[in-house]
Amino acid sequence: MTEHPTQTHLWVRAEQRANEDRVGLTPQGAKTLIDAGLRVSVEASKTRIIPIEEYAAAGCDIVAENSWPNAPADAIIFGLKELPEDGTPLTHRHIMFGHAYKGQYSGQILLQRFKAGGGTLYDLEYLLDDTGRRVAAFGYWAGFAGAAVTLMAWIAQQRGAAPCGPVSAYANKTLLLDNLAQSLNAVTSDRPSAIVIGALGRVGTGAADLCQAMGITVTKWDMAETASGGPFPEILDHDLFFNCILARPGTPVFVPRDAMNAPRRLTAIGDIACDPDSDYNPIPVYDRATTWAAPVNRVATDPVLDVMAIDNLPSLLPLESSQDYAAQLLPTLQNLPKIDENPVWTGAKSTFDTHVNEVSL
Repeated sequence: MTEHPTQTHLWVRAEQRANEDRVGLTPQGAKTLIDAGLRVSVEASKTRIIPIEEYAAAGCDIVAENSWPNAPADAIIFGLKELPEDGTPLTHRHIMFGHAYKGQYSGQILLQRFKAGGGTLYDLEYLLDDTGRRVAAFGYWAGFAGAAVTLMAWIAQQRGAAPCGPVSAYANKTLLLDNLAQSLNAVTSDRPSAIVIGALGRVGTGAADLCQAMGITVTKWDMAETASGGPFPEILDHDLFFNCILARPGTPVFVPRDAMNAPRRLTAIGDIACDPDSDYNPIPVYDRATTWAAPVNRVATDPVLDVMAIDNLPSLLPLESSQDYAAQLLPTLQNLPKIDENPVWTGAKSTFDTHVNEVSL
C-alpha cells in the first residue's frame, strides 16, 4: 500500500495588535499554495485590509478569529506581530516576528512559552537567503510611511500648532500622497530640504521616494558618507533628517544631544530605524518610541525639534505593504512542505533552537 505524505497545513491567524491591518499572505498567494497541494486556513478578522471573502474565493478554509490555539497539532500558524500575552504554552510551529533574540524582556517570556509547550518559532526576521539577506522585508514601506509622518510633523510646526496629532492607516498610497500634498500646500509653497542616511537600503529608498513624490530635494547618504565617524554638521543644515540604518557597534552619532541647543535648520527627525533603547543609538536626543496616538517626541522648543519613532510604520499603508511583503515571502512559503530540509527554514529553526535552549522555565 502506497503511503501519501501528510498535507502541509498553513493557518493564517488574525492580528491582535492595535493598528495592525497587514497580512503576510494575499488571496492570490494562497491560491498558489493551494494549487501546489497545501491546505490554507485563514482566520476571519475585523481589521485585516484584505476582505475575508477574497480568501474564501481563492479556496481557503475560513475559520474563526483567534481560533489558532485549537488548530490541528500539525498546522503551521502564520502571523506577523505579537501573540496575545496570556502566558499559555505554545505547542504549534509559528511563523511571525518574535523580537526574542536580542535580550528583549517580552521576547524571553515568548521563548519560555515555546519551551513550555514544545513549539517552534520560525522568526520572519531570520528567514535568510544564502547571502544572509532576509528573504522578505517591510523596509521600503517603513521608510515611505516614516517619511510621511515626519513630514506631517514638519507641517504641524509650520502651522505654529502643538506637535503632530494622531495618525491612522490609509486605504492606499494615493490617498496618503493626496492628503500630504494638500496639507503641505496649505502651509507653504516652499518645500523643506531632507537628508537620508541609509539611502542605498530598502528603508532609505522608501523615505527618499516619499520625499521626491512631494517635490522635496533629498540629500542621500550611506556608509561612505558617514565613514569618518562624525560629527556631521550637514545634518543640521536640513529641515528633515531620516535615519534608516539599524544601530550597531561602530555606528556614529548622527545628532548628538548638544545639537538641541546648536544653531540648526533641522526641526524634524524621522528615526525610522527606531532603536532608542540601543547602547549605540545614533540619535541620543530622545529615549523612547512614539505611537500612532502621539507620533512625535518634542525634545526641544527653541527652535523646535520633534522626533518621530513609530515602530510599526508599514501598517500606515497596510495594503501596499502587505502585497509587497507577501510577494517577497511567497517563494519561501512554497517550500513549507520541505520545512525540515530547506535551508531558509532549517536556518531559522537552528537560530530558534540556540536561543530557546538558553531559556530556563
